[in-house]
Amino acid sequence: MKKILFLFSALFIAACGDNEPAQPQTTEPDRAEQQTAVTDKVLEVYKSPTCGCCGAWVEHMQANGYTVKVHEQQNLQPIKEKAGLLPGTGSCHTAFIDGYVIEGHVPASDVERLLAERPEGKGLTVPGMPVGSPGMEMGDRKDAYDVLLFDENGTEVFSHHPGNQ
Repeated sequence: MKKILFLFSALFIAACGDNEPAQPQTTEPDRAEQQTAVTDKVLEVYKSPTCGCCGAWVEHMQANGYTVKVHEQQNLQPIKEKAGLLPGTGSCHTAFIDGYVIEGHVPASDVERLLAERPEGKGLTVPGMPVGSPGMEMGDRKDAYDVLLFDENGTEVFSHHPGNQ
């Protein structure tokens, strides 16, 4: 019995030694992994059930690798208030992704840049419904428009999309 107790004690002490397991090494993700992480994100979109351009924007985002959950409702004002939109910065649909607001016909490339750079602000907006923006395609016509980064203090140009008119 003493031999068994001694062997058990020896095994226990050996198992509890100071040998800590090797810590996994962490490395920065490469560009492809970062891109995959961005496109794996879920976009929550709030829109009117009858808005065709909103549906076209959802399709644009899906075509660019985003998973989109659509919430259709008649009154979007409470959503826009929750988003903290400033007067004159609204559009027809409001979306949320990874802590940011995406208002209106913002191109997927700008959403990708927003998520990669993570600037301070509430989110991006394309006020109104400019022709040629994603979801607002009308043949070859493209109006110039700005994508604005906004917060409670105002807006600044995040990107400019030139028109062809």
